Amino acid sequence: MDAHTIHRLRDVVVIGGSQGATEALRILLARLPADFPAAVMIVIHTNPSSPDYMASVLGRYSTLPVDYGQEGEQVLPGRVYLAPADRHLELVAPGNILLHDGPKVSFARPAADRLFITAAEVLGSRVISLVLSGGDSDGSDGAVVVENAGGLSFVQHPEEAPVPSMPIQAMRKTTSSEPLRAQDMADALINAVGRVHR
Repeated sequence: MDAHTIHRLRDVVVIGGSQGATEALRILLARLPADFPAAVMIVIHTNPSSPDYMASVLGRYSTLPVDYGQEGEQVLPGRVYLAPADRHLELVAPGNILLHDGPKVSFARPAADRLFITAAEVLGSRVISLVLSGGDSDGSDGAVVVENAGGLSFVQHPEEAPVPSMPIQAMRKTTSSEPLRAQDMADALINAVGRVHR
């Protein structure tokens, strides 16, 4: 496989969720293998005063290392990066983390839309997005940008999501978002990451 083909592998998964998303995340991370060849970046809506325990909670279920993203950190495959409370988690060229406290997007900071959009702008078709349970519509605009850049878009199945608004809005705005149940998310991402695309 030549370098040009390798560049076309999908190697960054961006995930957004809010109320009711944690259980799906636990199931997903428990099923991803330790050699998963993509980075996983996660935005979960949190209260600005929330204690920083989400990384340690999710880390108990994951074979991949889970931690909060650090300013300027290079995003690497096989690692999970969480947005800190009240900070947008974004990606800047060539593939580094930017944290900032800019305006809320879709009433949220951190916002999935900011992560999805910046990842698609930097990495184009290499991005896979996944919108989990949550209220309102955060993630739907970002999923459109990911899809338009040639990336793939998935959502948690609305029938399974405790709060289905975010997945429903993403499905309404995109043309090809595939609904997944939590138990099927890991296999879908493994298959998507391993798929070479034009």
